[in-house]
Amino acid sequence: QVQLVESGGGLVQAGGSLRLSCVPSGRTISGYGMGWFRRCPGKEREFVAAITYSGTITDYADSVKGRFTISRDNAKNTVFLQMNSLRPEDTAVYYCAARTRTGVSRSEYMYYYWGQGTQVTVSS
Repeated sequence: QVQLVESGGGLVQAGGSLRLSCVPSGRTISGYGMGWFRRCPGKEREFVAAITYSGTITDYADSVKGRFTISRDNAKNTVFLQMNSLRPEDTAVYYCAARTRTGVSRSEYMYYYWGQGTQVTVSS
């Protein structure tokens, strides 16, 4: 069993930056593809970014491309989401997810383990 714990959320002004971290407990995630999803107020959960187990391939939603960067440090068993140029519409609960396959996927149904989420609020 893998439990994921997100951290780094908070309140930031538009144009600012935040760095989210995801750390698992119970097992290493070095062999897993990882993803970040978010649930904006009043909307369904949506894909944000994904990364392969090796970190060599990444994928981003069009809405965050060029502003967000997903990365991982397998030695520290941690996945990051660097968020720059934040906008009020980025306000959401951000979730870290792990899939038992090594590749990337935009579908939440391809991810088996989920964190509880961390709130990101961007003020205008």
